Amino acid sequence: MLPRSAKALLGIRVLNQIGAFAFSFLAVLAGPRLVTAVLTVFGATALVSRWAGGVLLDRAAPRTLVVLGLGATGLALLALAAARTPWQVLTAVAATGLAFEIYEPATSELLARVTEGQDRQDAYALLGMALAAAGAVSGLLAAVLLPFGVRPLLVADAVTCLAAAAVARTCLPRGSVPTRMTVRWRPPRRLVRLTAGATAYAFGYLAILMFTPFVLLQRGAPAWLPGLTLAAAALLAPMARRPLSGHPRPALLASGVFALAMAVTPSVPLTVAAYVAWAMAGSALLGYWPALAAEDAPPLDRPRWFAFLGLSWGVAQPVVPVVVGAAGALTGRTAAASLAAAVAFAAAAW
Repeated sequence: MLPRSAKALLGIRVLNQIGAFAFSFLAVLAGPRLVTAVLTVFGATALVSRWAGGVLLDRAAPRTLVVLGLGATGLALLALAAARTPWQVLTAVAATGLAFEIYEPATSELLARVTEGQDRQDAYALLGMALAAAGAVSGLLAAVLLPFGVRPLLVADAVTCLAAAAVARTCLPRGSVPTRMTVRWRPPRRLVRLTAGATAYAFGYLAILMFTPFVLLQRGAPAWLPGLTLAAAALLAPMARRPLSGHPRPALLASGVFALAMAVTPSVPLTVAAYVAWAMAGSALLGYWPALAAEDAPPLDRPRWFAFLGLSWGVAQPVVPVVVGAAGALTGRTAAASLAAAVAFAAAAW
């Protein structure tokens, strides 16, 4: 049975996730001319945001960072919705990236503080499943709003961020600031290995997430289909989690196979089917790396462990568009992201 504070945190993240479709449609907002620049700027600033979120845990309570991160993200998304010129778009994307990851280490730390043992692993998995379920609602909203353009999606995302920040300020415990470490800290080998595997997984995951709506539209899908695809995947993915639970390597290899299928088929229906199957295979990995880090880290080291582990996503975000752009130029394929993702999942499994 999860404690009340953990349930409150899950509810806050679900509320935020209901509108969290802006990230998946940044490539659509940017268009062919700006897509690489926008995704690279977003990834680089999100890397700074994730690391800053971990470092700030030495100086602020987790609740403070959750409220700060969600509130700042909401305001930055409103600025992005209002942006018109390329420079305005890039500036607003940078501001969004700088706020986007601040609350992630704080979320991991809050769950680690109030749970232990099997309850802790269940809490991280439940967080992933709850976010996936909220993603179903998010996808349906995207299917409704996308025909009117990407900017209404940004406004809806901003509203849910600001609402989640208000709820977090009211419902989360104040908590305490952990004792600051005075000795020089170096990541242990175990953490380095975890982060290497998580980085390969993050690269593959983000490559699929960033470019699937873009690829579907390029292949002739109607404007409502990308959002509906995301919703269907989010609804069906939890069904596969229990059979695959405890088997991360087969799940990673299956993810690679389905990513490769997305790359080689030009058919819109087969692309949708492969994406849904990929999401189902990946459901076994929900919360896998944060749970391992939470179990292995000494309590006073946890903020630094979560910050260092977060580099996996922070490094992958700016690298993905560059690698995908280069792969697309070499292969001539619009589905270069799926090809790169398949290699990344194989590397994570290895």
